[in-house]
Amino acid sequence: MYVPPHFAETDVASLHARMRAHSFATLVSWLDGAPFATHVPLLLDAERGPLGTLVGHVARANPHARAFDGAAPSLAIFAGPHAYVSPRWYATSPNVPTWNYVAVHATGRVRAVEDAARVRALLARSAALYEAGADAPWSPDAAPAYVEKLLRGIAAFELPIERLEGKRKLSQNKKPSDRAGVVAALRAQGDEASAAIAAEMEALA
Repeated sequence: MYVPPHFAETDVASLHARMRAHSFATLVSWLDGAPFATHVPLLLDAERGPLGTLVGHVARANPHARAFDGAAPSLAIFAGPHAYVSPRWYATSPNVPTWNYVAVHATGRVRAVEDAARVRALLARSAALYEAGADAPWSPDAAPAYVEKLLRGIAAFELPIERLEGKRKLSQNKKPSDRAGVVAALRAQGDEASAAIAAEMEALA
Protein backbone atom coordinates (compact mmCIF):
# COMPACT_ATOMS: atom_id res chain seq x y z
CA MET A 1 0.00 0.00 0.00
CA TYR A 2 1.31 3.44 -0.91
CA VAL A 3 1.49 5.41 2.36
CA PRO A 4 2.97 8.92 2.30
CA PRO A 5 4.43 9.75 5.73
CA HIS A 6 1.73 12.28 6.60
CA PHE A 7 -0.98 9.63 6.07
CA ALA A 8 0.75 6.80 7.95
CA GLU A 9 -0.69 5.22 11.08
CA THR A 10 1.94 3.13 12.88
CA ASP A 11 0.63 2.57 16.42
CA VAL A 12 -0.07 -1.16 16.66
CA ALA A 13 -2.81 -0.76 19.29
CA SER A 14 -4.62 1.74 17.06
CA LEU A 15 -4.28 -0.52 14.05
CA HIS A 16 -5.63 -3.46 16.05
CA ALA A 17 -8.59 -1.36 17.17
CA ARG A 18 -9.41 -0.50 13.57
CA MET A 19 -9.13 -4.15 12.53
CA ARG A 20 -11.60 -5.12 15.24
CA ALA A 21 -13.98 -2.31 14.32
CA HIS A 22 -13.94 -3.29 10.62
CA SER A 23 -13.42 -7.03 10.92
CA PHE A 24 -15.15 -7.99 7.65
CA ALA A 25 -11.98 -8.08 5.60
CA THR A 26 -10.74 -9.05 2.15
CA LEU A 27 -8.20 -11.89 2.19
CA VAL A 28 -6.01 -12.04 -0.91
CA SER A 29 -3.68 -14.96 -1.69
CA TRP A 30 -1.75 -16.15 -4.72
CA LEU A 31 -3.48 -19.20 -6.15
CA ASP A 32 -2.80 -21.03 -9.40
CA GLY A 33 -0.70 -18.17 -10.73
CA ALA A 34 -3.17 -15.37 -9.99
CA PRO A 35 -4.48 -13.37 -7.02
CA PHE A 36 -7.56 -14.88 -5.37
CA ALA A 37 -9.74 -12.90 -2.93
CA THR A 38 -12.32 -13.91 -0.34
CA HIS A 39 -14.47 -11.53 1.69
CA VAL A 40 -14.49 -12.93 5.20
CA PRO A 41 -14.73 -11.86 8.85
CA LEU A 42 -11.36 -12.11 10.58
CA LEU A 43 -10.83 -12.21 14.33
CA LEU A 44 -7.68 -10.85 15.93
CA ASP A 45 -5.60 -12.56 18.61
CA ALA A 46 -3.53 -9.52 19.53
CA GLU A 47 -1.21 -11.33 21.94
CA ARG A 48 -0.18 -14.10 19.56
CA GLY A 49 3.01 -12.87 17.93
CA PRO A 50 4.63 -9.42 17.82
CA LEU A 51 1.88 -8.00 15.59
CA GLY A 52 -0.93 -10.43 16.42
CA THR A 53 -2.54 -13.33 14.57
CA LEU A 54 -5.73 -13.33 12.49
CA VAL A 55 -8.09 -16.30 12.49
CA GLY A 56 -11.07 -17.15 10.33
CA HIS A 57 -12.72 -19.78 8.19
CA VAL A 58 -14.11 -20.30 4.70
CA ALA A 59 -16.12 -23.04 3.07
CA ARG A 60 -13.92 -26.04 2.33
CA ALA A 61 -15.28 -25.91 -1.23
CA ASN A 62 -13.75 -22.45 -1.63
CA PRO A 63 -10.60 -22.80 -3.79
CA HIS A 64 -8.92 -20.32 -1.46
CA ALA A 65 -8.50 -23.13 1.07
CA ARG A 66 -5.79 -24.62 -1.15
CA ALA A 67 -3.65 -21.57 -0.42
CA PHE A 68 -3.60 -22.21 3.34
CA ASP A 69 -0.23 -23.96 3.19
CA GLY A 70 1.78 -21.62 5.40
CA ALA A 71 4.18 -20.85 2.54
CA ALA A 72 3.02 -18.04 0.26
CA PRO A 73 2.33 -14.54 1.65
CA SER A 74 -1.29 -13.41 1.83
CA LEU A 75 -2.78 -9.98 2.42
CA ALA A 76 -5.75 -9.14 4.65
CA ILE A 77 -7.32 -5.77 3.86
CA PHE A 78 -9.46 -4.01 6.45
CA ALA A 79 -11.38 -1.11 4.91
CA GLY A 80 -12.59 1.56 7.29
CA PRO A 81 -14.81 4.57 6.54
CA HIS A 82 -14.33 6.44 3.28
CA ALA A 83 -15.90 9.41 1.51
CA TYR A 84 -15.57 11.52 -1.63
CA VAL A 85 -14.08 15.00 -1.16
CA SER A 86 -15.06 17.71 -3.67
CA PRO A 87 -12.71 20.59 -4.58
CA ARG A 88 -15.75 22.84 -4.03
CA TRP A 89 -15.36 22.31 -0.28
CA TYR A 90 -11.91 23.85 0.10
CA ALA A 91 -11.37 27.43 1.20
CA THR A 92 -8.46 27.78 -1.25
CA SER A 93 -7.99 26.93 -4.91
CA PRO A 94 -7.10 25.34 -7.19
CA ASN A 95 -7.79 21.82 -5.92
CA VAL A 96 -9.01 18.56 -7.41
CA PRO A 97 -11.43 15.84 -6.31
CA THR A 98 -10.08 13.17 -3.99
CA TRP A 99 -11.18 10.46 -1.60
CA ASN A 100 -10.52 10.34 2.14
CA TYR A 101 -10.34 6.94 3.79
CA VAL A 102 -8.92 4.71 6.50
CA ALA A 103 -7.42 1.28 5.79
CA VAL A 104 -5.22 -1.37 7.40
CA HIS A 105 -3.20 -4.04 5.57
CA ALA A 106 -1.93 -7.15 7.36
CA THR A 107 0.47 -9.48 5.56
CA GLY A 108 1.46 -13.00 6.60
CA ARG A 109 1.47 -16.65 5.59
CA VAL A 110 -1.89 -18.35 6.00
CA ARG A 111 -1.88 -21.85 7.42
CA ALA A 112 -4.74 -24.27 7.90
CA VAL A 113 -6.15 -25.08 11.33
CA GLU A 114 -7.19 -28.74 11.31
CA ASP A 115 -7.77 -29.40 15.02
CA ALA A 116 -11.53 -29.88 15.43
CA ALA A 117 -11.61 -28.44 18.94
CA ARG A 118 -9.94 -25.23 17.75
CA VAL A 119 -12.37 -24.95 14.84
CA ARG A 120 -15.34 -25.35 17.21
CA ALA A 121 -13.86 -22.72 19.50
CA LEU A 122 -13.46 -20.34 16.54
CA LEU A 123 -17.11 -20.78 15.57
CA ALA A 124 -18.24 -20.19 19.15
CA ARG A 125 -16.06 -17.11 19.44
CA SER A 126 -17.33 -15.68 16.16
CA ALA A 127 -20.95 -16.21 17.17
CA ALA A 128 -20.38 -14.64 20.59
CA LEU A 129 -18.80 -11.56 19.00
CA TYR A 130 -21.34 -10.91 16.28
CA GLU A 131 -24.38 -11.94 18.33
CA ALA A 132 -23.36 -9.66 21.21
CA GLY A 133 -26.23 -7.42 22.26
CA ALA A 134 -28.96 -9.64 20.86
CA ASP A 135 -31.89 -10.39 23.14
CA ALA A 136 -31.47 -14.12 22.58
CA PRO A 137 -27.99 -14.58 21.05
CA TRP A 138 -27.41 -17.65 18.91
CA SER A 139 -24.56 -20.00 19.74
CA PRO A 140 -23.36 -23.32 18.29
CA ASP A 141 -24.82 -25.00 21.36
CA ALA A 142 -28.27 -24.21 19.98
CA ALA A 143 -27.84 -26.86 17.26
CA PRO A 144 -24.85 -29.04 18.18
CA ALA A 145 -25.61 -31.92 15.81
CA TYR A 146 -26.12 -29.58 12.87
CA VAL A 147 -22.97 -27.60 13.67
CA GLU A 148 -20.96 -30.81 14.01
CA LYS A 149 -22.11 -31.82 10.54
CA LEU A 150 -21.17 -28.44 9.11
CA LEU A 151 -17.68 -28.62 10.60
CA ARG A 152 -16.72 -31.07 7.87
CA GLY A 153 -17.35 -28.37 5.30
CA ILE A 154 -15.27 -25.68 6.99
CA ALA A 155 -11.64 -24.78 6.32
CA ALA A 156 -10.32 -22.79 9.29
CA PHE A 157 -7.06 -20.86 9.11
CA GLU A 158 -4.74 -18.52 10.93
CA LEU A 159 -2.50 -15.75 9.64
CA PRO A 160 0.39 -14.72 11.93
CA ILE A 161 0.92 -11.08 10.99
CA GLU A 162 4.39 -10.36 9.65
CA ARG A 163 3.76 -6.83 8.40
CA LEU A 164 1.13 -4.31 9.49
CA GLU A 165 0.42 -1.05 7.63
CA GLY A 166 -2.13 1.63 8.36
CA LYS A 167 -3.25 4.61 6.32
CA ARG A 168 -5.44 7.53 7.34
CA LYS A 169 -5.88 9.79 4.32
CA LEU A 170 -7.74 12.64 6.00
CA SER A 171 -6.54 15.83 4.31
CA GLN A 172 -3.56 16.14 6.66
CA ASN A 173 -1.67 17.76 3.76
CA LYS A 174 -4.21 20.58 3.46
CA LYS A 175 -4.46 23.95 5.20
CA PRO A 176 -6.60 24.19 8.38
CA SER A 177 -9.16 26.30 6.52
CA ASP A 178 -9.42 23.67 3.79
CA ARG A 179 -9.80 20.90 6.33
CA ALA A 180 -12.51 22.84 8.13
CA GLY A 181 -14.38 23.28 4.86
CA VAL A 182 -14.19 19.57 4.13
CA VAL A 183 -15.42 18.62 7.60
CA ALA A 184 -18.38 21.01 7.36
CA ALA A 185 -19.33 19.73 3.91
CA LEU A 186 -19.03 16.10 4.97
CA ARG A 187 -21.28 16.76 7.96
CA ALA A 188 -23.82 18.35 5.62
CA GLN A 189 -23.94 15.24 3.41
CA GLY A 190 -26.03 13.47 6.02
CA ASP A 191 -24.81 9.94 5.36
CA GLU A 192 -23.03 7.65 7.79
CA ALA A 193 -19.79 7.29 5.82
CA SER A 194 -19.32 11.04 5.40
CA ALA A 195 -20.02 11.61 9.10
CA ALA A 196 -17.48 8.93 10.03
CA ILE A 197 -14.75 10.56 7.93
CA ALA A 198 -15.62 13.97 9.37
CA ALA A 199 -15.21 12.53 12.87
CA GLU A 200 -11.86 11.00 11.89
CA MET A 201 -10.67 14.36 10.60
CA GLU A 202 -11.83 16.16 13.73
CA ALA A 203 -10.00 13.63 15.91
CA LEU A 204 -6.72 14.66 14.26
CA ALA A 205 -7.14 18.31 15.20
